[in-house]
Amino acid sequence: MRFDQPVYVWLLLPALMALGGFFFWAWREKKRLIARFISARLLPSLTLGVATERQKARMALLVATVGLLLLALSRPQIGFSWEEARSRGLDIVVAIDTSKSMLATDVAPNRLRRAQLAALDLKRLARADRLGLVAFAGSAFLQCPLTLDDDPFRQSVEALDVNIIPQGGTALAEAMQTARSAFKEGNENHKVLVLFTDGEDHDGEAVETAKQAAKEGMVIFTIGVGTPNGDVLRTTDVQGRTEFIKGPDGNAVRSQLNEKLLKEIAAQTPGGFYRRLAGANTMDLLYERGLAPLPKSDLASQKLKRPHEHFQWLLGLAIVLLLAEMLVPERKETRKSANAVVARAAALALLLLPAGDASAGSASTQALKQYESGDYEAAQLEYERALDSKPNDPRLRFNAGTAAFQGGNFSAALQHLNAALTNSDVKLQQRAYYNLGSARYRMGEGIEQLEGRKKLWEEAAKNYQSALALQADDADARYNLQFVQQQLAELERMIWLREEARKAKENAAKRVALRQYSEALRILQSQQSTNAAAAKELEDQINRLSEINRIISAPQP
Repeated sequence: MRFDQPVYVWLLLPALMALGGFFFWAWREKKRLIARFISARLLPSLTLGVATERQKARMALLVATVGLLLLALSRPQIGFSWEEARSRGLDIVVAIDTSKSMLATDVAPNRLRRAQLAALDLKRLARADRLGLVAFAGSAFLQCPLTLDDDPFRQSVEALDVNIIPQGGTALAEAMQTARSAFKEGNENHKVLVLFTDGEDHDGEAVETAKQAAKEGMVIFTIGVGTPNGDVLRTTDVQGRTEFIKGPDGNAVRSQLNEKLLKEIAAQTPGGFYRRLAGANTMDLLYERGLAPLPKSDLASQKLKRPHEHFQWLLGLAIVLLLAEMLVPERKETRKSANAVVARAAALALLLLPAGDASAGSASTQALKQYESGDYEAAQLEYERALDSKPNDPRLRFNAGTAAFQGGNFSAALQHLNAALTNSDVKLQQRAYYNLGSARYRMGEGIEQLEGRKKLWEEAAKNYQSALALQADDADARYNLQFVQQQLAELERMIWLREEARKAKENAAKRVALRQYSEALRILQSQQSTNAAAAKELEDQINRLSEINRIISAPQP
């Protein structure tokens, strides 16, 4: 096995450690924040149903998903197969004039250097084509055979100078003949010659040679290097002194671009044309308009080793784990009775009914009918009349308390249900404790004073705990106990927030007494931003202090 991108393998362990460390920190931080707002006594009951194992499993799934994604990005490869790759392109021979006339500086830095740079640009554009190089002056030779490789061609072009061919002059015909010999015989591919020269010709056979090349299927593009006005030729000796090149008559030699000859040469081959090397896009135009439209043929074929990629399996498994993480619930399913509620007040009332025994003992048939018809007040009175003759009957006490609860008379319900506890019937005691818890919770709901509500709800929780102590498998009592404990936790938080608001108002009042209005305003605004329950209560006082601050801060006339 090998990895195409091994950097992701090196990142794997640090990334997993960092992610695991983050989850560990987040877990501890969440527990710390919960402990700040919920007392330790209530925490176990409020988190009942929250499966820490499932939460940890979800984190583990996320960590595993990240690990698999990193492994997929590293592109693991196992095994390989051989594939045949064919390249299509043109055969292009580049011929560059290296005679002394190419030292003219009518194009910067000089004609030869400009032709070299243009040839390299052409290689950049013709990446899919084979290029060869012919250097010529008074004679010509193949500097670089046709090749797809960039480096040999580039090195051959860079090696050109005016001394590379000892024989002086410019032999265009010989350059074309050497280019013709560079193409392989029997090759049906298009043969292209790109000729970089200033157009000087000393043998006079260039046009005829071009006609012969055209018969063999060669396309010639001539690139004129220089200007029609030309320039005086000069050289620089080893000591850095500039000297003019002189002719047989002793005068300095001036070289001019012979555009007429170059156009005539290009015109001999169908599709060929002439362009002067000027501007930065000459080679782009040559390739787009001249070379690119020519039909390409197979140049070469080679066997390529194609590795077998296996990142798809890792990516698929990562997606499966991510979906599994989304589907795993954080909470266990808790059993709720058929009468489980969506509203807390209705919940405890409805769950009371199965515990009621409206037909118990000597209760009259009339009381039972009234209870079943929903006339709870009448049923309560009927049971209480029955108690006149049997005041110590716990079943009548229980039923009277049950009817009182259903009728909303919670004080009477507490009185009767407490009296029902004074018996040895464990089952009846358990039901009485259950209904006492329901009655105290409902009574607490009607009390505005938070401390009084808290006291009743704490007693309700104790009643449910007593019911569970007598019958541990009572799912309804357990559910109601959890519900009441949750409400107690929220109530304690409300009391704490109210106390914080009271302290803030006291501190603000002290600052106002000291005429420190800005500080008083800051205290109240800070409390308002963190205490949503007291925000409205503090709003008027904050507005008044803001107005006082504005008046004090206003510039005096």
